[in-house]
Amino acid sequence: MANAAKKPSSTLFTLKIELVDTTPCIWRRIAISGHASFATLHHVIQAAMGWHDAHLHEFRVGDQRIGVPNLDYDDPGHPTAVETRVRLNRLLVADTTFAYLYDFGDGWEHRIHVEQVRNRDDRYGDERVAGVEGGERACPPENAGGVGQYQEFLECWESDPYGEPTEKVRTWAGLDFDPTRFDRPAANAAIERMLWNGWIK
Repeated sequence: MANAAKKPSSTLFTLKIELVDTTPCIWRRIAISGHASFATLHHVIQAAMGWHDAHLHEFRVGDQRIGVPNLDYDDPGHPTAVETRVRLNRLLVADTTFAYLYDFGDGWEHRIHVEQVRNRDDRYGDERVAGVEGGERACPPENAGGVGQYQEFLECWESDPYGEPTEKVRTWAGLDFDPTRFDRPAANAAIERMLWNGWIK
C-alpha cells in the first residue's frame, strides 16, 4: 500500500519561470511534483515570485486555458479548464513551454519552460510537493502598472535613486524594496507554510 501511495508523486518537474519582457530578466527555477495540480502550481508560483495572489490568473498551454472559470473573461467557445482538476503530468512533458498570466489589468506574463522531468530523489521526500531551486531579482510590487511602468521605475532607480519619482514608488513599494534582491529562503518558507497549513496539496 505504501508503494502504491507514492506512485502519483514519483516524478518531479523542473520548471524555469521568466517574467516576460523584464530587463534584466526576473526568473525563478522550481521543482514540483508531477502529480500536483495547476492550482498548486499557481500558489507555488505566487510564493516563488513574491506576488500576493491579489488578482485573477490563468495558464495557457497551447490552445487550452486553465484556471478558475470566470464568466466575465471566459470565451464561450474556449472554456477554461478548472485548475484543481488538471495535473501537471497529464498535460506537460519535457521541453513544453507555456504561459501563466497574472493580474489581467497589469498583464504580467510568465513564460514557463519544463526543463526536466525526472524521478523524485532524496532532496524532495514524499511529503514535500515543491521548492524553489534558484532565481534572480525581486518581483515587481503589486499594482506596479505592468512591465512598461516597472521598467521606467528601474531606469529612475538607476539614474536618480533619490529623486522624487523614485522616492514615491519606493515609499509605496516599501522602503526596504530592492529590485536586485531575491530571497530564496523566504520563498521556500512561504511554500512550507502553505504545505504545513494544508493550503496546497
